[in-house]
Amino acid sequence: MAPRGPGRVSVLLPTYNERDNLPLVVWLLVRTFSDSGIDFEIIIIDDGSPDGTQEVAQQLEKIYGSDKILFLFPPGTAYIHGMKYATGNFIVIMDADLSHHVRLHLCTVPTQKEGNFDIVSGTRYKGNGGVYGWDLKRKLISRGANFLTQVLLRPGASDLTGSFRLYRKEVLQKLMEKCVSKGYVFQMEMIVRARQLGFTVGEVPISFVDRVYGESKLGGNEIVSFLKGLLTLFATT
Repeated sequence: MAPRGPGRVSVLLPTYNERDNLPLVVWLLVRTFSDSGIDFEIIIIDDGSPDGTQEVAQQLEKIYGSDKILFLFPPGTAYIHGMKYATGNFIVIMDADLSHHVRLHLCTVPTQKEGNFDIVSGTRYKGNGGVYGWDLKRKLISRGANFLTQVLLRPGASDLTGSFRLYRKEVLQKLMEKCVSKGYVFQMEMIVRARQLGFTVGEVPISFVDRVYGESKLGGNEIVSFLKGLLTLFATT
């Protein structure tokens, strides 16, 4: 096994019914990290997909080797379970549905080094960041959620509901101990708690593209949960 340097990056890749997307996103990650000379591992954490995602993940582990690809079938929260096996000093959390442009978004790594940030968060609402493929309803929901969060919590970050972030491993562990939310509220609470604890947060503009295969999990229940979580954070922070 090759020695692991202090800049090793562990990518946590939660999946559910991503059989079609997973091989491509893994290939893009492997190629991008390798071209950049960044030491890495990809931890695939599947939530009981019935579509064959697990079989695909097992094949990818065989193809690339367990030093680079690790497949887990967690009994609980994907991020907590994934962190137990992560060997990197930095952890990237991202979606497996190709909505995140791998090559562009990995600029979070040099950004972290430049600013020595504890967290680098991808933002769709700053600089040349943007959203592509969403209908007006989803854009309004996302914009509205971020606007309400800015007004009530003043978190000092422009995109609270995005799911592409890089963390120092020890910072992510501390935040996971503090956070109690799930779903879309979880992403928001992580940044709010980070500010409370004095961690530094940098931002990188990203382009978010709606998934090509599969369906979004966003629904009425998630929206209600987000509003409840927002009010809870407002009352407790």
